[in-house]
Amino acid sequence: MEKVECVELKHFSNEYLDVLNSFELPEEQVQFTALPNKILEATEGQHRIVILSENEPVGFFLLHSTERVKEYSDNPKAMLFTALSVNHEKQGKGYAKQGMLLLSDFVKSEFPNCDEVVLVVNHKNLPAQRLYLKVGFEDTGKRKIGPIGEQFIMNLWLQNT
Repeated sequence: MEKVECVELKHFSNEYLDVLNSFELPEEQVQFTALPNKILEATEGQHRIVILSENEPVGFFLLHSTERVKEYSDNPKAMLFTALSVNHEKQGKGYAKQGMLLLSDFVKSEFPNCDEVVLVVNHKNLPAQRLYLKVGFEDTGKRKIGPIGEQFIMNLWLQNT
C-alpha cells in the first residue's frame, strides 16, 4: 500500500464540487453507499465532509445531527455517520482509514456537543465493517433491516481529551 500523505477532513465547499461530481464506484460498492453527486444539497442538520489528500478530494461522507439519529442511538449528543465513499481510482491507498482516524478529533473540534458517532453498515459489506472496527467503532449488538438486508449498528464514543 502506498504511503498516504497529508490527509485532512474539511467541510464541503464549492471548490471541491467538480472532483466530487466525478467520483466513481464499482457496482458492488454502489449498493452500500451514495456517491457525493447524489448528496449535493445538504438539509439542515446534515454536514457534508470531504476527505482531502494534498487538498484534493479523495473521499466524502455525511454527518447528521437530525431526527434520524434517534433511529440508531438514544444519546441526544450523538451524530449519525453516512454515505462514506472514496473515489474508485483513489481506493486501496489508505485514505478511508486515515480519514476515519481523524474523525474523532474532527467531530470534537467542529461539533463540541457531540460525544458519540453512530453508523449502520450492511452485514454483507465486510470491507466497511473491517474498516470501522479498525478505527475504533464497536458493534452495539443492535440490528436494523435496511433496503438491502440486515444492518449492524456501530458506534464510536468520543473521549474528552
